[in-house]
Amino acid sequence: MGQYQAWENEYRSSQLITKNPEPQKDVLRFFKYLKKEEKKELSGLNILDLGCGTGRNSNYLAGLGNKVVGVDISKTAIDIAKNRAGEMQVSDNVSYVVGDIGASYPFGDNYFDLILDITSSNSLNEKERDIYIKEVYRALKDGGYFFVRALCKDGDKNAKNLLKFSPGKENDTYIIKELNLVERVFSEKDFKELYGKYFKIKKLFKKSGYAKFQNQSYKRNYWLAYMQKSSA
Repeated sequence: MGQYQAWENEYRSSQLITKNPEPQKDVLRFFKYLKKEEKKELSGLNILDLGCGTGRNSNYLAGLGNKVVGVDISKTAIDIAKNRAGEMQVSDNVSYVVGDIGASYPFGDNYFDLILDITSSNSLNEKERDIYIKEVYRALKDGGYFFVRALCKDGDKNAKNLLKFSPGKENDTYIIKELNLVERVFSEKDFKELYGKYFKIKKLFKKSGYAKFQNQSYKRNYWLAYMQKSSA
């Protein structure tokens, strides 16, 4: 849990993340894609939310009648998620675990129908990232879906400045010194090489957004990937 303290501090006194209880729009668009193009109903599924934060996506999915497991490195975030689940009366359908998504998962093989990673694995180092992607592959059912939102290097001036002036130890990483947080950004080529070894990338597109930090807004680029584990 190399980044534990950075994220624990962030959830106690947020500088980067918001604590909005509503599901994220990128996630809702992915669900719309599943329903419209993949003809997949979003109920009765086993779902894993990696880096679930305060449960905004997990609790929403639990409310649709799915069985959801949310994992986050921050105990503070998990406590907030549990409290919100109680307020929303979805506690029977969602469980929360304090855990490291870059370590072995306590779940069986081929268990989940759907796994989400919403800019959570960007703080993993390369060793942890290798474990993460292999564990996702193992825990996801054949034909199951994997949604990833990752930080994009291509065309992102803020990321390129950070890589130049505050580089991390590993390739395409930088350090947000004020938070003592390391992040990894991906070129399109690197993203496809990493995830394409394990999953069929059905859609990959770039999206721009804005992150607020120290009362300034920064334009950020993200990769949104809709992926599927090929049937054996």
